[in-house]
Formats: sequence, C-alpha cells, structure tokens
Amino acid sequence: MGKLQKYTLDYNEKKSKWELENDKTDKVIKTFETKEMAVSRGALRKVLGEDGGSVKIQKLDGKFQEERTYPKSKDPITSKG
Repeated sequence: MGKLQKYTLDYNEKKSKWELENDKTDKVIKTFETKEMAVSRGALRKVLGEDGGSVKIQKLDGKFQEERTYPKSKDPITSKG
C-alpha cells in the first residue's frame, strides 16, 4: 500500500469559503460554501476518490479539530475514534 496523500480543510477568509488543499502541492482541490457541506454526506470521500487520503480539519481559529482518513480501511492506526 502506498503512502496516503495529505490534505487540509481550512477556511479562506478572503473568499469566505472552506477549501480542501493538497498539503504537498498547496493546490486547492475543492471549495465548499460551509464546513458542514464538506464534512457531511461523504463529500470529502467523494472528492478524494478511490485513492483516498488523510484530511486534517481545522476550526475557524486555525487550530486543528480532527483528522480523518478516507477510505477508513486505509487508516494506518487502529483506534476507536
């Protein structure tokens, strides 16, 4: 199994949108009107596709809220959360 791509979901104040950005290339992959739209109904999973990836999700203040792995089967750490 290859290394998972790493992404960050953070708020762009200038655009008033949430952006999913590839950590390695700094390229914005997808924008969302709200954070809820990004994290609900499998939106991040759909954007990342079969290759999946690890997504760090930030709060409005820039601090990290959580990290999610898509698909869950690629999560290298076995944990309850």
